[in-house]
Amino acid sequence: MKRSFILLIAASMFMLTGCDFFRTLAGRPTSAEIEARRIEILRAEEALIQARLDSMKVAEQVMRDSLAALDSIRQYGGTILNPSKLGGLFATRLDARYYVIVGSFRSRSNAEALLVKAADRGYAPALISFRNGMIAVGLCPVNRLQDAMTSLKAVRKEPFCPSDVWILLNE
Repeated sequence: MKRSFILLIAASMFMLTGCDFFRTLAGRPTSAEIEARRIEILRAEEALIQARLDSMKVAEQVMRDSLAALDSIRQYGGTILNPSKLGGLFATRLDARYYVIVGSFRSRSNAEALLVKAADRGYAPALISFRNGMIAVGLCPVNRLQDAMTSLKAVRKEPFCPSDVWILLNE
């Protein structure tokens, strides 16, 4: 009788208090704590997915802007060239991704003369040497294609700028 009475009390205690009572006694998390942690993990995963989607939207916008700038350059009559198509850079280290090239010369004195003209107009020109022996005068170093297009339009209005100005893509 005592044994059945103890089992009856234990069974009723288990039924009335539930698993959370025993989890608490054992130092384990309760079902409410487990559910709260599960929701926290789901929210963190949703935030990570949203951050990835936002990053992809930004990348897509940059791509659209770059393509629009390329179309504008083509319509404007400009050209973008990579140094590898010109034999590669010689010893010049370029810091920016894009340069507006206003002249390319075999004679260093001709390049320096154009450099002085550009400097007199407030630009900070750079001499860019190529492996094929050509020396280019580069202006407006920028890292975004849209900025290069804006610079190209501004430089084209200068009196020293020739009609065959182009953009150097430094990769």
